[in-house]
Amino acid sequence: MTDQTTNSTSCCGGSSCGSGTATDVQIQGTGVTTVYKVSGMTCGHCEGAVSTEISALGGVTAVTAVAKTGEVTVTSTAPLDEQAVRAAVDEAGYELVGQA
Repeated sequence: MTDQTTNSTSCCGGSSCGSGTATDVQIQGTGVTTVYKVSGMTCGHCEGAVSTEISALGGVTAVTAVAKTGEVTVTSTAPLDEQAVRAAVDEAGYELVGQA
C-alpha cells in the first residue's frame, strides 16, 4: 500500500490554515446553481483563487468556495461546460473532482 499526499500544490503547503468561512464572489443575477468538489483548498487564499478563476467564466453570476468542505457553489445564467470549470480550477492551482 502506498501513501498519497492529499495536496502538494496548496498555497499553504498542506497545512490546515483554513478559516472555515466561505469566500464569495458575487456578480449579479440568478440562474442555474451547481456544486462542485475541488481538492486542495486549505484556506481563504485558496477559496479566493478558485472563486476568482471560476467567476471569470462567461455566464457566472456568483461563486462560493469553502475550503473546509472542498465545495464550490457556482450560480450561472445557463449550465456551464464542465471542461471550462475544470480549466478554471486548474488555472487556480487546484483539482476539480466533479460535481458534488
